[in-house]
Amino acid sequence: MSVYLMHDTRSLALRRTSKSFVSKGVPSRGNAVVDKYLQRRAALVQEEQEQRHDYQFRKLLSPTAIRACEIASQIRAREVKDVEEALHYRDNDDKAHHNKGDLHPKLWDIVKRMPKGSLLHAHLEAVFEVEYMIDQCMSTPGMYMTAEKPFLVSTDFQEAAFTFQYASSSGISEHQKQCNSIWMPNYESSSLIPVHIATASFPQGGKAGFRAWLKTRCVFMPEHLSTHDHHRSDRIWAVFGRVFPIIISILSYEPIFRRGFRRALSQLASDGVQYVEFRMGGWNHFQSEGSDVPSADPFNIYRVLEEEIRLFKASAEGKHFHGVRIIYAAKRSYNVEKIMDRMEMCIRLKLRFPAMICGFDLVAHATLVWFRRRCHDEGIDEIPLFLHAGECLGDGDATDQNLFDAILLGSRRIGHGFSLYKHPLLIDMIKQHRILIECCPISNKVLNLTNSIRSHPLPALLSRGVPVALCNDDPGIIGCNTGQHGGVNGLTNDIFLTVQALENLGLSGLGVMAENSVRWSCYEDQSTEEWQAGIQDGREGNGLKATRLQQWHVQFEEFCKWIVTEFGEAESEHTLHLSL
Repeated sequence: MSVYLMHDTRSLALRRTSKSFVSKGVPSRGNAVVDKYLQRRAALVQEEQEQRHDYQFRKLLSPTAIRACEIASQIRAREVKDVEEALHYRDNDDKAHHNKGDLHPKLWDIVKRMPKGSLLHAHLEAVFEVEYMIDQCMSTPGMYMTAEKPFLVSTDFQEAAFTFQYASSSGISEHQKQCNSIWMPNYESSSLIPVHIATASFPQGGKAGFRAWLKTRCVFMPEHLSTHDHHRSDRIWAVFGRVFPIIISILSYEPIFRRGFRRALSQLASDGVQYVEFRMGGWNHFQSEGSDVPSADPFNIYRVLEEEIRLFKASAEGKHFHGVRIIYAAKRSYNVEKIMDRMEMCIRLKLRFPAMICGFDLVAHATLVWFRRRCHDEGIDEIPLFLHAGECLGDGDATDQNLFDAILLGSRRIGHGFSLYKHPLLIDMIKQHRILIECCPISNKVLNLTNSIRSHPLPALLSRGVPVALCNDDPGIIGCNTGQHGGVNGLTNDIFLTVQALENLGLSGLGVMAENSVRWSCYEDQSTEEWQAGIQDGREGNGLKATRLQQWHVQFEEFCKWIVTEFGEAESEHTLHLSL
């Protein structure tokens, strides 16, 4: 059936239906009662729209930006339909010839080009590109592998612990040099085996097999993410516990860390991210270049970070990059004594690297009260809190109730806040106190908090006007930087999958979340009053944050002009064709 015939047939059916309703006395447009109802309905829809997170943002869009939003929505709708049809025909033999043509998504190109603003929730050790780090480990002279026992059966290769470290030839005893490989039954526990020997003797394919196997131990694999396992969240946390020590051991040698961190910053900057706040704790085994033992200075890695950030900002690719700051993080699973030790470490770091340390993250209310008193004792006005909370499916359990602690303790942002949508009172308080939610949809899906992004509670928060910024959490180890589009360690993958899944988000929704990431960035130390004023004033203020917001809006307008120029004519022709 042609498009013209379909259009005529539908019009005829609508006319017949309308006449049928009229003949039966059903009122239609023009009737006073119907018109009044439709007016009330439109007013109600408008009242709800005014509560949405992007209402004020959309009101201030330029005509060019409005057109760009329309174009992006049209492209998204068509590409989602194309993907659904492609999946429908994929396994149907009699439709194998079906071809939608070039399915390279224009929406991906749009999201890739978008000015992302800031990345506010990412764990440092989980943003490095895993395949690159594996190559660095295998090619750097002096790298050794060690384990507690030999790897002999399949469960050893899948779950047994092992790490890497640097050692000079003089730092290895003659006995160590004679030890058998980890893959041999007579391997001595904790012996250091040169990486080049471990790779060459790998029993499942030598060097190439070793590289492929090591990657499976450093990222989440499909078998980890099975949706049929009701214990999946526990299993995923167990995988985290096995993955992080391996990655940190590779990164704990200074030359490898420098190269990997430089690459990570380059990827973030090329993806449109201009500022980052990493979560990071203490690295106790960081080895300086050429050293056989960990640095005596526990803060040496922060010195390296400071140097690499300065060098990157001075480079051509980092000229528009605003910088990196660190939120010192401690695990809530630590005992009280260890938590207090980490708090002392954070205070010492703040005194030594005042420009780098911008906050503290922990979920434990009593120790945080003590932490604030210790800051005051050391002459530090304030180390702001940026707390994880509500990263759970529960409603009223300990993790869910961390949301109450985060609000009462004045956390400036909340990491994840997945269960927040169940708490209408807390939602109102978060809006009142201008607390941002650092939302990580891909990470939440990986942890089995949601079966898909389509069922993620993000839309529930946005519809209530809760301030949100999209973040990537652990992109390196959950495979985002080695996905179908490859090489991306920034925000594009998370934003693309989110806007693709959520129908009512659109370019304006993405825009306001990117603007939020700038508005809630901790570019400089501020008192609570200064912080609140900066958020309220936005780009109308006078400080550094206002300048960054002004810069982002200029970038967003240029981005919208690019969309109209690049896709506007083709979308207009496509719309005209469909209307005929």
